Amino acid sequence: MKKITLVTGLALALILPATAVAKPSVDREDRRDAKAECKMMRGKTAATREAFRTEYRNFGACVRATAAEEAREEHAAHKNAAKECKEERAEDPEAFANTYGTGPKKRNAFGKCVSRHARENEQEADREDRRDAVAFKNAAKECAAERERLGDDDFAEEYGRNANDRNAFGKCVSKKARENEAEQPEG
Repeated sequence: MKKITLVTGLALALILPATAVAKPSVDREDRRDAKAECKMMRGKTAATREAFRTEYRNFGACVRATAAEEAREEHAAHKNAAKECKEERAEDPEAFANTYGTGPKKRNAFGKCVSRHARENEQEADREDRRDAVAFKNAAKECAAERERLGDDDFAEEYGRNANDRNAFGKCVSKKARENEAEQPEG
């Protein structure tokens, strides 16, 4: 009985880590990029700072959320790059080796391909993040101007969704940011 329990325990100890889905870890570079993105999103105007506070409450919360997102983007970029390179290598292995490989035997072609594609994928994700931040800041400015034009009470009645309509500014920014993102051209 002891042997069966021991064998079962060892098998579970070996299987469990292999089946666990790990979150991509946040590294120093992710935090640095997140701080820069949060600073850009926070902006310098009263409207952008108010919108930032309604979205994240404080700078640290923004950095934590954005760093985690950066880590997920990096993980996805590498995973997608590997798939792209496998497909490209399957189409024409010799051309693949000549395009990406270095040295006489060009054995490092796959790694070079993954690195290049992952870097391109990460850069595209960063461009998308910048577009989203610009849309957020523009939405905050539009909502501040609209609140000024309508007055606080009418603005709160228009956009507020809770009992005292205190979330009106945040709801306005969310709505206008989605509209701005839809209007922005790709690239």
